[in-house]
Amino acid sequence: MFYDGRLLLPREIEQQMERILADKSEPQPGEEFLAALTAGDRVPWAKARSQFFIRGKNKQSLDAVEKAAFFVTLDDSEQRYEPDNPIQSLDSYGKSLLHGKCYDRWFDKSLNLIVFKNGTMGLNAEHSWADAPIVGHLWEQVLSSDPVRLGYTEEGHCKGNPHPNMPGPQRLQWDIPEECQTVISSSLKVANTLADDVDMHIFPFNDFGKGLIKKCKTSPDGFIQLALQLAHFRDKGKFCLTYEASMTRLFREGRTETVRSCTNETCAFVHAMMDEKATREERLKLLKAATEKHQNLYKLAMTGKGIDRHLFCLYLVSKYLGEDSPFLKEVLSEPWRLSTSQTPLQQMELFDLKKHPEYVTSGGGFGPVADDGYGVSYIILGEDLINFHISSKHSSHETDSHRFGSNIKQAMLDILDLFQLDIKPNKK
Repeated sequence: MFYDGRLLLPREIEQQMERILADKSEPQPGEEFLAALTAGDRVPWAKARSQFFIRGKNKQSLDAVEKAAFFVTLDDSEQRYEPDNPIQSLDSYGKSLLHGKCYDRWFDKSLNLIVFKNGTMGLNAEHSWADAPIVGHLWEQVLSSDPVRLGYTEEGHCKGNPHPNMPGPQRLQWDIPEECQTVISSSLKVANTLADDVDMHIFPFNDFGKGLIKKCKTSPDGFIQLALQLAHFRDKGKFCLTYEASMTRLFREGRTETVRSCTNETCAFVHAMMDEKATREERLKLLKAATEKHQNLYKLAMTGKGIDRHLFCLYLVSKYLGEDSPFLKEVLSEPWRLSTSQTPLQQMELFDLKKHPEYVTSGGGFGPVADDGYGVSYIILGEDLINFHISSKHSSHETDSHRFGSNIKQAMLDILDLFQLDIKPNKK
């Protein structure tokens, strides 16, 4: 990325990429699937690292990978949102970004920038260093600067000129013995089993959006969280411990806090929605109580008055002191069978979604936290669109991401219906 004491310009980066793509040489033994080490269990990777990557060309090459700012995958598959086939195309797109082929992403890296053969792109971010808003902030900059500020020529090249005498990129050299190749194969098998089990479903909810929800004098996030609770009850016939991520970035080095969004008030509202005898007025009253409770919990979480990080700190102290706490063990081992998160759209001034709907992001997603649970991420885009990402595991007989998606859609419509607005929802 550097030459002659400066960063390469876009056209020069393209020039280097073209040279890489033009190289038809075969992978060295063990090289093609090497990155699978980062996708499998951690212990075999740690052992392989200390055995095979601490000296010689392997150490040099691994250093080059690990000291790089981020990892770029030129993916040989084609992914795209297709308006005629929105569900299948987005499901495939999301699943590819989440795990790819398990050997074409370097999962230890802070982020993997993935560019597909047809020019679409996305990224896969490792979670320990940052949360969704940071990655989202970066991605908004990319989405606005690449097509608009930097742009392309009519022939499809980056603007600018190729460098007249820049040396080509150097290929990394590896010497991977058969013993290490066995570990790589084993890691790939573990990773593939995990990846094949992911039931990923993305759907754009465009019947209505933030605009209509605000007309109901309700917080959009509270509205969606209530819809998720109603959808979950219809899906599984029961309530469950629910995690909603809240940011604590009002504080220095603040990360997240948990909003436990399945409350007594929420349950009362859901029961009323399931009770045919309940009147519209009763349901609206319970909805108001549930959304107010949710907003209050969110405010407490944001201002450092949540409970889960506090409990986690107590747990760390108890470990440090060697004190056993049955209470903490029980509380911290309870599974989150519904894990939810809203990806914020932060830099609205960068986008005119009305004029350029093609610049819209579908948001981000993640895998399920519990084996028999759902992971739900959503992003509110403009006034009329909400994108949902739903994940679960095929191996669970309790879950089905597409079924849950249908339940979410119906719950959103049913809750809106309570307000009897004169405005018709968006036409598809």
